[in-house]
Amino acid sequence: MKFIHISDLHLGKQLHGYSLIEDQKHVLRQIIAEMEKEEPDGLLIAGDVYDKAVPSAEAVGLLDDFLTEVTVRCPNTEVYLIGGNHDGPRRLEFAGRILEKHRLHLAGSAPDREHPDIVCHRLADEFGEVNIYLLPFLRASHVRELFPEQDILTCQDAYKALIEREKIDPEKRNVLVAHQFFTYGANGPVRCESESFSAGGLDAADVRTIFGGEEALFDYVALGHLHAPQSVGRKYIRYSGSPLKYSVSESGQRKSMTVVELGEKGNVALREIPFLPLRDVRLLEGTLARLTDPATVKNGNAEDYVSVILTDEEELYDPRSALEQCYPNLLEWRVENSRTRHAVEDMVLPDMNLSPIELFEEFYRMMQGCGLSEEEEAYLRDVFDAVEEKEN
Repeated sequence: MKFIHISDLHLGKQLHGYSLIEDQKHVLRQIIAEMEKEEPDGLLIAGDVYDKAVPSAEAVGLLDDFLTEVTVRCPNTEVYLIGGNHDGPRRLEFAGRILEKHRLHLAGSAPDREHPDIVCHRLADEFGEVNIYLLPFLRASHVRELFPEQDILTCQDAYKALIEREKIDPEKRNVLVAHQFFTYGANGPVRCESESFSAGGLDAADVRTIFGGEEALFDYVALGHLHAPQSVGRKYIRYSGSPLKYSVSESGQRKSMTVVELGEKGNVALREIPFLPLRDVRLLEGTLARLTDPATVKNGNAEDYVSVILTDEEELYDPRSALEQCYPNLLEWRVENSRTRHAVEDMVLPDMNLSPIELFEEFYRMMQGCGLSEEEEAYLRDVFDAVEEKEN
C-alpha cells in the first residue's frame, strides 16, 4: 500500500509582506502531477493546511481547487487531512460528512467530550487491512477532561492516555497522522524560525514514551508541525516538512514530499520526491559591489526571495535601492562587519530555542531561587494555551 505524505502547506502565508499564493499554486500542481505518476492509495496531509485560523478567501479557494483536482485526477486515492495549530478546527471540518463520500476524510479537532475517540479509517490490500488514525494538534487542556482520574499535565501525558485507551493492536499494520512537536529523548529535531516557539515547551512529547518500545505500535507516523524534512528517532516516525521555505532559516533545506510504501507487517520503504519551487529563498553574503555585480546576479534566479548580509566596512548610501534593482523580491538586508560585531560582543541575549513557558520558568527561578511546583506549572500551561488559542 502506498501513501504520499505532505504537511504544513500554510496556504495564504506571506513572507516579509510578499504573497506566496502563486508559489503555493506551483507546488500544489507538482503534488498532483506526482500523485498521477505514483498512484498512491492515500494522501496524508498532516496539518497546518492554512496559515491562519481564519484563512483568506484566496487560501480557501486554493485548497478547494487542490482537493477538487485530486479527487478528479486521482480517482483511486483517499485523502486524509488533519488540523494543525494554525488551522481553525471547525472551519476545516466543514461539510466533512458530505466529503467522506468523495474520499476526503477530515479531522480538524482533537478528541473531546463530544467525540472522545481518535478518528480511524481502514484501507485494505493483498496483505490485509491498514488502520489509519487521525490525531489533529492537541493541548493537554483539550484532553484533560476525558481522563479526570489521571494527571494530564503535558501533551505527552495526553498522547499516552489517548493511545493507550485505543488498545491499538501492534500485530496489525497501523498508520498515525499527527501534528505535534516530538522529540527522541534529549535529541531534539531541527527547528526553523517560521514555527511556533511554544512547540518546544507546551506541546512537546517523546516518541519513545508514546509509540511503543521494541514492539512498535505504528508502521508509519506521518507528522506535521516542523518545516524541515526529518525523522525523529526512527526512520518511520517522520516530518515531511513544508513544501516551501517559509523563513530565511530554511534557505539551506531541500523540501520534499515523502512516499511511503507498506508491504506486509514490518516492511516499510520510504523515499523523497523533491519540490521545485517557483522562487527559492536564498541568503546572500558579501560586499554590495560583489552582490550587485551582473555575474553574481546571473548565478541564480533574480526573482528568488533574497535575504542579504552586507560585509562592507565603509558607510553605504541607500544600499536597499541598489539591491532591489538586482533582486526585486528582497526580503531584508543588514550589515555585518567589524563594527557591528564589536557592538554586540557584550550583549547577553536570551536563548532563542526556549519556548515562552521555558523563558518564564527561567525568570521565575532567577527571581525566587526555586522552580515552579507541578500545580503552578500546570496552571501556567493552561494560561499559555488560552493565550495562543486566542491569538490563532
